Amino acid sequence: MNKYLKTAYQFGTLGGILSIGSFIFLSFWNTDPTNLNLIFGYIITPIALFLGIKFFKDYTNSGYLSFAEGMTIGFVTYLLIGVISFLGIALILKVSPDLFASIQETKWSVLEENREVIISQVGIDSFELTQSNLKAMSFWDIALNDGIWKIIPGMFFSIIISIILRKNPN
Repeated sequence: MNKYLKTAYQFGTLGGILSIGSFIFLSFWNTDPTNLNLIFGYIITPIALFLGIKFFKDYTNSGYLSFAEGMTIGFVTYLLIGVISFLGIALILKVSPDLFASIQETKWSVLEENREVIISQVGIDSFELTQSNLKAMSFWDIALNDGIWKIIPGMFFSIIISIILRKNPN
């Protein structure tokens, strides 16, 4: 089992560190780096998954890859990316309450700017619920959201990449 996980650990850790790095980098340019960091996650997650599965196939498994092996490597990789990203962003927001306040304020202003559109689409009750949830938001919520949005697309990318790279011995 360890032969499956060595590559996944490497690329999952690398993807998580890159995700944290992008959050830090984007926080210098934007008052709310969360949305741009999610877009970066949609780029780095499939790349890390592809490289992890491809490296396993080529260098550990003699050029062969079953769907189950690809999914195992992919699962560990995207889970690590999500967990490392979650923990890193939570730590950053915990030690930088000004950044958290800036993110919360930006989200609040976007909500208020689009008040009429949101109310017309989902109703006043949903808008007011969103307002109350935004007031009660903590840094854990932001970090958890980022981690989840690394894991969910990772599941789909793992399936696709495992199918594409699959090669069974004859």
